[in-house]
Amino acid sequence: MEKEEKRSAQLVMQSKCPDCGGTRLIYDYDSAEIICSDCGLVIGDTGIDESPEWRAFTREETESRVRVGMPSSYSIHDKGLSTTISQISRDAHGRKLPLKTRLQMWRLRRWQIRSGAHKSIDRNLAQAMTELDRLSGKLSIPEPVKEKAAVIYRKALEKGLVRGRSIAGIVSASLYAACRSTGTPRDLREISKKSLASRKELSRDYRLIIRELGIRMPISDPAAYLTKIAEKAGLSGQILGEALKVLQQVKAKGIGAGKDPTGLAAAALYIASMQEGVRKTQKEIAEAAGVTEVTVRNRYKNLSRYLGFEFD
Repeated sequence: MEKEEKRSAQLVMQSKCPDCGGTRLIYDYDSAEIICSDCGLVIGDTGIDESPEWRAFTREETESRVRVGMPSSYSIHDKGLSTTISQISRDAHGRKLPLKTRLQMWRLRRWQIRSGAHKSIDRNLAQAMTELDRLSGKLSIPEPVKEKAAVIYRKALEKGLVRGRSIAGIVSASLYAACRSTGTPRDLREISKKSLASRKELSRDYRLIIRELGIRMPISDPAAYLTKIAEKAGLSGQILGEALKVLQQVKAKGIGAGKDPTGLAAAALYIASMQEGVRKTQKEIAEAAGVTEVTVRNRYKNLSRYLGFEFD
């Protein structure tokens, strides 16, 4: 690049404009052009244009349009920094590769896989990140939450918490911890249904991770579960707004401490539907929330007694 700039500078000093005969030539480094400052004629464009081929009007567009590869990701066992040899046996033009080349690629692919997982920790991460990807896809977990779960699992692995325990259990517990810390509405019941580990094992591993890694969890907000339950139960936005007001009263009076946030959200939606004259049974809302009918009934009685709701 420096040689190209020196050559362009020498060309500017030795040349003159063929149109007006002027010698005041300018080299534009952005467009890689030699321009006559007297008449504006572009004399040459032999340099390398380093400017982008796209335009950006905001800072977000500028940051998203860069000529680099994919960013490193903690949810990939090697953080996405390795090279993958494809199994497609065709070249860039779509022509089939010769047998000798295919065999060579097969051997290279085999040795690449072996070299990437020659340590037990690498094999553990490869299996764990595969399970995390599967579990996140089943639960529709956002990418940032998935990344946080991967970081929690890597910390647990470094501290030796995975030894003697199932990888699926620690992965599920890490994902639940990430959901709790970010306020993502996924409860223990939902994750255990899609996990390869039992709910009992998931709960035990979750408590272990919280205790050993020193993670402080925020108190779950029942309002985060309202939208999901209302959508499954087929309730309107007006009922959703009334349920939110009920939960605000619950929070102001401090009567929801120690209660399951999903049960409180279900009871608030049941009260709001009763206020709006929409007949929804406790069983229907309980099924939408994933809790028992008894939980909804107990929370409803508790809220009605403290908040003064009376229905026929």
